[in-house]
Amino acid sequence: MAGAEDGPGQQPELDEDEAAYCRRWGAQHAGARELAALYSPVGPGHLPCPHVDSRPDFFSGCRDAVDQVNLADPSGVGLFRHLRRSCSKRFQEWCCVILCFSLIAHNLVHLLLLARWEHTPLVMLGVIAGALIADFLSGLVHWGADTWGSVELPIVGKAFIRPFREHHIDPTAITRHDFIETNGDNCLVTLLPLLNMAYKFRTQSPEALEHLYPWECFVFCLTIFGTFTNQIHKWSHTYFGLPRWVTLLQDWHVILPRKHHRIHHVSPHETYFCITTGWLNYPLEKIGFWRRLEDLIQGLTGEKPRADDMKWAQKIK
Repeated sequence: MAGAEDGPGQQPELDEDEAAYCRRWGAQHAGARELAALYSPVGPGHLPCPHVDSRPDFFSGCRDAVDQVNLADPSGVGLFRHLRRSCSKRFQEWCCVILCFSLIAHNLVHLLLLARWEHTPLVMLGVIAGALIADFLSGLVHWGADTWGSVELPIVGKAFIRPFREHHIDPTAITRHDFIETNGDNCLVTLLPLLNMAYKFRTQSPEALEHLYPWECFVFCLTIFGTFTNQIHKWSHTYFGLPRWVTLLQDWHVILPRKHHRIHHVSPHETYFCITTGWLNYPLEKIGFWRRLEDLIQGLTGEKPRADDMKWAQKIK
């Protein structure tokens, strides 16, 4: 089915026409290669211009990215700017991941020290509410980036919208992203609530913290699900080598299951946008939430949903 993610397993031998069709999707798609080259690797484990049969070799990946930029700008000025932007992006991701996980550990310790049995009902309610709100927010962001905007937009285009365009053409590209690229942007988003929570633990009295405890558990759960949304999304596209505990969470639908997410990857990618737990996908689809929202925005702006997404999917060479 066109637009659906390829399943696991050995690929059969293809004749020339079939091979040409298959290059329309996956790592060899012209649009996927161009989009991947916009994120140059500056650390091991990332392959920006992957081939189906390539090994994750950092230096060969760098050469592919350099060659693509050099073709467009033989003077080398574009290459320098391209790599500078990529290095800055990578450095930002590293900083965000380190700071975010340090704050998660700090806040978790304080929450455990303040835990009381009488908090249990409200804490359980906060955990469920945090998961639901994180799922809805993941769907809202996913829908917005999938449906509107373009890679050419300043600041957000290459940094934020690019991965969404690449993902529909080459759904398993995310499985070749290392931990830093996968989680860097989400860690940036959740830094503020984590910093605010850490500040409260340092400045509030024990009595005030006791009163705020259920709320802080809700916020912490929301930030945890938000931080790990892209990692959960990556796991939903990973068919081999997942830890047993991850597959159990998927099977129990605590986090986004693989089969559930495949529904979104049927072209034109217009449904099942929630990618944290996936709990809200069915009810939102039943009430036509995303479709009604798209109709409203199209009526107000005249912009066609997923126009840029379709442009990249139609790139042949």
